[in-house]
Amino acid sequence: MDLTPLLLFAVTFLALLIGYPVAATLAGVALIFALIGIMTGTFDPSDLGFASGRLFGIITNQTLIAVPLFVFMGALLEKTRIAEDLLSSLAELFGRVRGGLAITVILVGTLMAASTGIVGATVVTMGMMTLPIMLQRGYSPALATGTICATGTLGQIIPPSIALVLLGDVLSNGYQQAQLNMGIFAPKSISVGDLFAGAIIPGLCLVGLYLSYILVRVLVNPDSMPPASRGRDEKIVLAPIIRALLPPLCLIMAVLGSIIGGYATPTEAAGVGAVGALLLGLVYRRVSWAVLSEVCTATMATTGMVFFILVGASIFSLVFRGFGGEELVQSLFAQMPGGVWGALIIVMLVIFILGFILDFIEITFVVVPIVGPVLMAMGVDPIWLGVLIAMNLQTSFLTPPFGFALFYLRGVAPKTVTTADIYRGVLPFIFLQVVALIALLLYPALATWLPAQL
Repeated sequence: MDLTPLLLFAVTFLALLIGYPVAATLAGVALIFALIGIMTGTFDPSDLGFASGRLFGIITNQTLIAVPLFVFMGALLEKTRIAEDLLSSLAELFGRVRGGLAITVILVGTLMAASTGIVGATVVTMGMMTLPIMLQRGYSPALATGTICATGTLGQIIPPSIALVLLGDVLSNGYQQAQLNMGIFAPKSISVGDLFAGAIIPGLCLVGLYLSYILVRVLVNPDSMPPASRGRDEKIVLAPIIRALLPPLCLIMAVLGSIIGGYATPTEAAGVGAVGALLLGLVYRRVSWAVLSEVCTATMATTGMVFFILVGASIFSLVFRGFGGEELVQSLFAQMPGGVWGALIIVMLVIFILGFILDFIEITFVVVPIVGPVLMAMGVDPIWLGVLIAMNLQTSFLTPPFGFALFYLRGVAPKTVTTADIYRGVLPFIFLQVVALIALLLYPALATWLPAQL
């Protein structure tokens, strides 16, 4: 068995750990291996001829147009402080009961996850907005940071998530490839919309688990989450709360509803979301040239990073397959004990560990194209696989000591909050994540039922 593909993967992984740029590393290491392979006669140089077609396919991919549009929508909602208004309004509604502020953070974080779709942006924004308030209200640093980190990672699983857009595109290509390898020359396809639909029930179940934990903790230890102080005659005014809640909620429902209802593709719905966010900003009179410039700059930077990595990953997978990497992975999976379940558990474990040190974009473009087609050829449902990977990465981003969400929050948390507080605070939420992940493994219908109905 030629182990060159594994060596290619190991060297690339080592270069990423050293800190070289992701896109340049993926393409550069692959091309160096290809050059050595050509010189030693172990790599067919004609395989590199497919690179131009692959790059043209990336640039003309209609699904990927959704990426800059969703990023624009999320950045605009953040820069125009619409999410901040939503937080203050819901805090006014729920903050007067014990645990109400934590419930507010989870609900607002869920809506932000559905609008930004990027874990780092949600965690940083929620940390800056809510952590000082929670600490002032008497919440323990561990509980406050754990709630914020866990809520921030919901952007990985709740649609319209950028992770699900990229994952859906990769799995769609891998599913068709798996069927062709099986001799099915009229392959079925899955869409990003299918993956969105598959992630809704697991995502809402996870939010329900978070809320249940807060309620149980309030019952067990009421003093850990004190209510906000208020005057005896002070009343709740619903009008400003509804005014802050309704517009972003309608925007998210319009985006998701149009996709799930089959009225629009994810790309078209992303356009609706981007225009809707711009209109909301104009209605609130918070869109200026300075804000628009910041939003466009952030959108271009994120989009450029995604596509640059995608180009590098495409060249990497081309060279990996040229060295027989796909056949090697198939052979290794076939030798694993436990058949499909053994292979699936090993892949989930590897992705979980890689989530400590690689971003979801790198894992999506490097690891999933290698293992995805093999697992789907073994009979794994592509929608179930996609939701499993997304939830697995979400758990990984939350787990000490290397979880990305922990580092994001550490960067904006005050010095009075220690790293140990953050680690201690996320442990109950990690347990809930593992429970949800096991439930999804045992009951695939949690991810496959809704897409089948639609």
